[in-house]
Amino acid sequence: MIKEIEFLAEDPNVKVKSIMISLIIGAFFAILNETLLNVALTTLMEEFHVTATTVQWLATGFLLVMGIITPISALLLQSFTTRQMFMGTMTVFAIGTLICALAINFPLLFMGRILQAVGTGLLIPLIFNAILLIYPPERRGAVMGTIGLVITFAPAIGPPLSGIIVEYLGWRYLFIVVIPFILFSMAFAYKYLTNVGEMTKPQVDLRSIVYSTLGFGGIVLGFSLVGEGSKGFFDPKIILMILLGFILTTLFVTRQLKLAEPLLDMRVFRYPMFSLGVILFVTVVVVMFSTEIILPMYMQGPLALTAATTGLILLPGSLLNGVFSPVMGKLFDRYGPRKIIIPAAVVLAGDVLIMSQIKIDTPIWMIIVTFTVLMISISAIMMPAQTNGLNELPKNLYPHGSAVMNTLIPVMGAVGISVFMSLLAQKQQSFIEMSHDPTAQTTQQAAFVSGFEFVFFVSFGIVFIGLIASLFVKRPTPAESIEETS
Repeated sequence: MIKEIEFLAEDPNVKVKSIMISLIIGAFFAILNETLLNVALTTLMEEFHVTATTVQWLATGFLLVMGIITPISALLLQSFTTRQMFMGTMTVFAIGTLICALAINFPLLFMGRILQAVGTGLLIPLIFNAILLIYPPERRGAVMGTIGLVITFAPAIGPPLSGIIVEYLGWRYLFIVVIPFILFSMAFAYKYLTNVGEMTKPQVDLRSIVYSTLGFGGIVLGFSLVGEGSKGFFDPKIILMILLGFILTTLFVTRQLKLAEPLLDMRVFRYPMFSLGVILFVTVVVVMFSTEIILPMYMQGPLALTAATTGLILLPGSLLNGVFSPVMGKLFDRYGPRKIIIPAAVVLAGDVLIMSQIKIDTPIWMIIVTFTVLMISISAIMMPAQTNGLNELPKNLYPHGSAVMNTLIPVMGAVGISVFMSLLAQKQQSFIEMSHDPTAQTTQQAAFVSGFEFVFFVSFGIVFIGLIASLFVKRPTPAESIEETS
């Protein structure tokens, strides 16, 4: 696969093989940590004596920090070399991983996760920017499909891998086993990684950084706090936080449109295929992240399965998600986006609707099949939609398009997880309050199933929006410069 990537490079003088190996190894283990703790959350609740809403912060907090740091990546990508960015981000990530492995309490574990998130949030845009600079548009599908082994396969394999490691080695090994690979990636990059692109040293606008940090952070934090109290979305503090987040984000966007050198150039949304790509991208991100949190909880809750069994059930779908990602990339290059994305969106919508009907007595094989179909469908939508959208942008907007796309991963992932967890909890509570025997185990199980079904019915509505958007997708003609649409 690496040889094929090297052959496809646009510039034969660029050492593509060394660049791609360095980025892929580092990114895989960085992005893996987005979901590596999902199956371990129940174990960590018992280990540190914290509630479900508290332990959830290991997932949503990770995404919150990524949502804050990623918008700044466009500025950093133009201010530092590829080597400097990679070594810096991996160093931060390595320190965070070591802290997590040695954590003696929940706050220390959370601090390590924050540092991991900083490294991951800067590394993903670095990869996309390098690909856009190295490869011509007609070859990016195959390359992005290969990168999909990292971007989609790493978080997808996280839950099953987590279950197996936690069951047989213990939760600390979720971090210990990663450290040698991080060190190898840094050593390899130090020797072989070369720089791509040019440093333009754009002017730093502090007001934009403040608006971005408080705006995106406020939105993610507000939604993340929904499940903390009994009032949910009706808590005045949460409403105020989310409202302020949206106001500051609006101020951020407005300011970017006025600046000669914006922190995050919002003119990328003037390109219709990019905007449609964002809609499709957000759809699958919300569904994938939410499913990988709620489905393991369902299997370890009402179904009373072990972490290892849960991991094995999720394994086929996770593996096939990675296997099919390069295949979908090649099909995208050959046939264009419509013949790939539209059928996948139809299948995804039908599959999510079937998942909304899962009961206590649903056979395990059906859960395996529906989750596998979901992950394959996501592989056929996520990277092709992202590649198709970025292909329409001119080169001077590559860093900004990559940053926008990758900002939406943590923001919408955190919002999706928090909203769905809140809907799950509220539906459970409503079911229990109407039952004749609220304390009975059967009532508790039935309440969770009721919430589970409701969450996936809402997911179906979100996927249906993505399905409508997919009908308008087409292969774009790359713009030469931003002035073409100004």
